[in-house]
Amino acid sequence: MTFAGSPDRVEARLVPDAGYELDTFRITGFPRKPSLALVRAALFAGAAPRACRRILRQRRPDVVLGGGGFVAGPMVFAASTMRIPTAITEADAHLGLANRLAAPFARRIFLAYPIATRFGSKTRVVGRPIPPGSRPVPQAEARQIFELPADQPVLGVFGALAGAQALNEFVVETWGASGPAILHLTGGRDFDLVRGRVSRPDYRVLPETARFGAALSASDLVLGRSGSTVWEVAAAGRPAIFVPYPFATGDHQAANAKHFVRAGGAIMVRELELAKVPELVRSLLGDPPRLERMGAAMLAAARPLAADEIADELVALATR
Repeated sequence: MTFAGSPDRVEARLVPDAGYELDTFRITGFPRKPSLALVRAALFAGAAPRACRRILRQRRPDVVLGGGGFVAGPMVFAASTMRIPTAITEADAHLGLANRLAAPFARRIFLAYPIATRFGSKTRVVGRPIPPGSRPVPQAEARQIFELPADQPVLGVFGALAGAQALNEFVVETWGASGPAILHLTGGRDFDLVRGRVSRPDYRVLPETARFGAALSASDLVLGRSGSTVWEVAAAGRPAIFVPYPFATGDHQAANAKHFVRAGGAIMVRELELAKVPELVRSLLGDPPRLERMGAAMLAAARPLAADEIADELVALATR
């Protein structure tokens, strides 16, 4: 298995660090407004399929999987012109623009959620693959890892890498001096902002962790955005308060959250209504039977075998 992507994005670091080979080509997202950056993006997009075909001729893959986003589109298109079987994945409850453009060239579309699309005959709802580091562990072990109290309720706050400054600031303003034990993953951008305003030992602040599953397992209740990590929260069986990023394309984070609200495992709060969160947290942490019911509902909605289902289907596509 090899990967392809942009030399300017996070895959340029993550893929080699994971021990895989990475082929790169120039591509960037399309700005929403006319600009020089839009012209540059269009030029890259025009040249990308040719670069992708060079990579495909060198690698000679049996099947190509696009992970969504603008990087995947040119590779899926190029593979289809070379009669290589292709598939794409969509992690959100909204088929993004890049995937809508790539979908006609894909033989299979793996969806995280049962969303309506005109490509229905190609779709298969599988959930979202869970990274190995996001698998749950026993709670006692998880609390030792993060040096959290063993005998108190813990609120896990997961601010995401971007788009969560309002949530991070709200949490530290509300509970920085007193409140429940907290494990707060801020993302790199807001780490110093939050750490400098915490004044108690049972409020643990980290920019990120490679053991996200342990961070979830250490928590009795999760407060965070509702991007693709909602599937890790579900797989860990953790009840959640989701605060969707208000500027997400197509409001897809709200759609993600509503899926788990309907399942009975989560509560959604809009960012403009953050003032409701402290009472919700107090009420939920004080009601263990309700937390248990919500956690069971999250587990019932989880799709922990998503990666296996996708892998099996890819093998079948390659064989056919």
